[in-house]
Parts: sequence; C-alpha cells; structure tokens
Amino acid sequence: MFGNRITLFKLFGFEVKIDISWLILAVLITFTLARGFFPHYYKGLPLLTYWWMGLSGALGFFASIIFHEFWHSFVARRYGVPMKGITLFIFGGVAEMGDEPPNAKTEFLMAIAGPISSIFLGFGFFGINLLIPRSDPLLPMKGVIGYLAYINLILAAFNLLPAFPLDGGRILRSAIWKWTDNIRWATRVASWTGSFFGIALMILGILSIFQGNFIGGIWFFVIGMFVKNAAQISYQQVLLRNVLAGKRVGNFTKLDPVFVPPSISIEQFVEEYFYKYHFKMFPVVENTNIVGCINIAQVKNIPRNEWNLHTVRELAKKCLPENTISPEADTLKALSLMKQNGNTKLMVVEDRKLIGIVTLKDILQYFSARMDMEEYSGK
Repeated sequence: MFGNRITLFKLFGFEVKIDISWLILAVLITFTLARGFFPHYYKGLPLLTYWWMGLSGALGFFASIIFHEFWHSFVARRYGVPMKGITLFIFGGVAEMGDEPPNAKTEFLMAIAGPISSIFLGFGFFGINLLIPRSDPLLPMKGVIGYLAYINLILAAFNLLPAFPLDGGRILRSAIWKWTDNIRWATRVASWTGSFFGIALMILGILSIFQGNFIGGIWFFVIGMFVKNAAQISYQQVLLRNVLAGKRVGNFTKLDPVFVPPSISIEQFVEEYFYKYHFKMFPVVENTNIVGCINIAQVKNIPRNEWNLHTVRELAKKCLPENTISPEADTLKALSLMKQNGNTKLMVVEDRKLIGIVTLKDILQYFSARMDMEEYSGK
C-alpha cells in the first residue's frame, strides 16, 4: 500500500510514520482552509491570519487522525493483536495490523474505538468553542477549534459507513462473524458492501464533476476507487491467510538452489552467475554450509580490472536474518518477511545448511490453484 515512509515519533510504543503521499493531502487541506473555508465563515481577517489558521487546522486534523488510529492500536495491543504502527497517507491514516483479530469481539472493540475517540474529540472541541467569545483577538482560535469539532464528527461519521475496510465495515464484519462463526464469509459480505460504497462514491464523483464541482468530484472518485480496491484486497488477504494457515515453508521450497562457491573470482561470479540468472543476491555455499551472501552492489565497489584478483569469499557478507527462513516456519511468516524487505525470494536454511529457495511466485501459484479448485467444487 505504501511507498517511502518517514518515521515521525513513537507514541506509547507505536511508531507514527508518514507516507510521502501525505504531503499532497497536507498541502491541499491547508490551501482549502486558508483560501476557502476560513475566509467564508470568518470574514475580514488578514490574509496571513487565514494561512496560519489553515496550517493550524491541517495540523490539528492530522493530530486528530493520529489520535483516532492510536485508539485502534491501543485496543488491539490490549487484546494481543500485533500492530506495526500508524501511518499517515493521502487518504488519512491507518493502524497497520500484523495479524487478523482472533475473534469477533476483538474485531468489534478495535473497530469501534476509533470513531468513539473522534466523537469524543469532536464534542470536546465543540465545548471549548462555545467558551471562546467571538471577539477579534480570539476569533482565529475560535475558528480553528470550531473546524476541529466539525471535522472530527465528520471523520467519525465517515468511518462508521459499513464499507469494509472502514471502521463501520469492520463492525459489520464482526457482527456477521459472531453470527456465522466464519471470518471468511463475514469478510466476503463486508467486502461486497465496501465495493458497493466505493463504486457509489466513484459515481457521485463523476456526477459532481459534470455539475461543475471538479475538485470535489475528483476527490470523491479517488476515495471511492481506494475504498473499492481496499475492500477487494482485504478479502484476498483473508483468503490467503485461510489457505496458507499451518502450511510449512518446506512445502513450497525449491531444492537444488543456485549458489556460488566462495573460491571463484569476482569475474567468474559476474559472468557465470549474475549475467546468467540476474538474481539480486546469491548465497555463498561451501561443503553444503552457507558461509555468506553476495550481491552486485558489493562487486561495483571493485574496479573492473581487478575482478580477477579477488574471490567471492573476500566480498561475501553474513546473510541478513530477514533473507533466510527455516523450512519448519509458517508460510505466512515467509510472506511477511518478503513484504517487509521487498524480496520475492527467501533462502531456506536449517542448521547453517542451504536447503533451497522459497519464492513468492510459487506460493501465489499454489493459492491461485486452491482458489480455482474451490470455485470448481462449489465451496
């Protein structure tokens, strides 16, 4: 889902990050508030004041999103669901789960925590706004706090839509899960509603564009497309977990993997291995034991005319733990490692011996075959 991310800080053990796409949203919200919202409702203020109000409103909005996602994460941790952190991105924020909730009750409590926190903030800001007089020195502050009251209640209402993976969709999934005791079926129904709402938002966006509201229409369309795609992806992830649950990495391991002897020259390595196989990284093996790893970036540090003077052993470095996995490990762990590191292959190692290679392609081909068979058999 995310590209380059920057870690901002830690909040009670949860890493808060921003995706680069968030900067687009930050600029758009600041501009909209400074040039549209605040001048419309609070007339006669200096232009610079409107920009300060816009910036303050945008920062307050993103702090509200972090607060919303923090309560999702806090409840998840309370019930033993691993959380990877909170990420701000172009469509708001997300609390990234390391695993699915263990039961319907946990799903419900995690999902409802976010909207409740936003409602709490909304009414809190509303109460503060009532206490601030509408006088010149305090008018900008009153305007920003009034906006934060409004936007938090909107945030809660939007998230309560029964459109998976929004909070309302997760609440719907928890209810169906509790009723049927089947997370797969519950996710399927919730994903249907998510896709429906996503398509509805896209249609609303197109209609808005034709009615002259170009910017609003584009946002409705893009958000609808995001909700629709996220709903479908979430369902696929649940299917993947169900199909691969309990499956060992050893079941998907390709034996007799390509490896590099430590005694050959760098020139031989480039000519006979890198140019032939085009892998990002190669295991270095001696007497069936893995002694390290080598990649082309290490070779680039050696002048071309010296390649025949150096051996692979000299350049090989210890293989990173995230590039190796045990044949007894759960396949879902292998997928998690691949996702974290951007790799599509992992070395399968046991007692320092290279057993083989597990690839994302092989795992997904198995998943696809299982889905085709279940569809054929009518499951």
